[in-house]
Amino acid sequence: MPSKADFLQRLQIEHPIFQAPMAGGGDTPELVAAVSNAGGLGFVGAAYLTPEQIVEVGSAVRARTARPFGINLFAPLPAADLATDSSAALQRVAPYFAELGLPAPSLSTSKALPFAEQLEAGLQTDASVFSFTFGIPPVDAMEAIKRRQMILLGTATTVDEAIAIEGAGFEAVVTQGSEAGGHRGTFSGDFDAATVGTISLVPQVVDAVRVPVIASGGIMDGRGIAAALALGAGAVQLGTAFLTCDEAGVPNAYKEAIRHAHEDQTRITRAFSGRPARGIVNRFMTEVESNKSGDAILPFPLQNALTRPLRSEAAKRGRAEFLSLWAGQGVRLARRQSAANLVARLVQELNAAIDSLQKATPKTGGGMRNLASCE
Repeated sequence: MPSKADFLQRLQIEHPIFQAPMAGGGDTPELVAAVSNAGGLGFVGAAYLTPEQIVEVGSAVRARTARPFGINLFAPLPAADLATDSSAALQRVAPYFAELGLPAPSLSTSKALPFAEQLEAGLQTDASVFSFTFGIPPVDAMEAIKRRQMILLGTATTVDEAIAIEGAGFEAVVTQGSEAGGHRGTFSGDFDAATVGTISLVPQVVDAVRVPVIASGGIMDGRGIAAALALGAGAVQLGTAFLTCDEAGVPNAYKEAIRHAHEDQTRITRAFSGRPARGIVNRFMTEVESNKSGDAILPFPLQNALTRPLRSEAAKRGRAEFLSLWAGQGVRLARRQSAANLVARLVQELNAAIDSLQKATPKTGGGMRNLASCE
């Protein structure tokens, strides 16, 4: 099994810090490049991008950095089953559309983005790492990625999912703890049962697989990174921490909502997209979920498409009560600064945490310090 230092060296990054892919515009080329230039690994969340947009974003990142970066797609999902009448879902959101002066909501007739073409576009981006969420992609997709000598990562929310990812041929696994913001990556079993916390999930996955493990979920500062490394992770992936950076592409109202939220003010919801995702509780989430009728929320990605016009208009107007404010439970630790300053601060905090541990347990030696950098 490769050591943590070997894993970082293969990735060709200095620090065990990944910026989580954030499909929907949060991870701008400026953010991705800034993280990579600072010695971490920036990621493009490309799931909602057309093939042409993926190529454009990849070029924009490469124009800003010569360092490695990653790209992420959703593994193909079965077509959404619209077995029930959609009128309840349309009626549920119609008042909010009217409040913002939008036309009455309707179901999108556009086809899903073509996975094969998105994949091919991703292969053309000059990314070094290709990761997947929501499951395991087709074998031919994985083979195409490996032929490009890109490092292949999968996302797991349980030990069994991690074992399946390793068995499929992935080279590392991202463990998504229940504290994580955004969509749950669960692809095997029940969503509720798969809400395992990071501190419980990481060591169990480390013991169950031989590939490197990247910890995610609730990690916001150097103390969290040190904890994840102590649990056996080779690196960490942070999303919420980067959403409040200057370069992040989310509206200012979203950034301010994160900065003023408390750890008990996030919840897993299906209201915005139809798939369980953790975000800051707001008016839309609360009111839509108050309707106990199961058909008031469509399955993913239909609900996501249904609410997109509302969220887009709300972003323009700074109306956070209608935004999907994806964020993890570590929101109190969010900071407004540049991505480069955040990475530097995380490394300083990581070293300070390691120093503190070494002083508390002097017989353990100095091996942990090397986890902060490959230099």
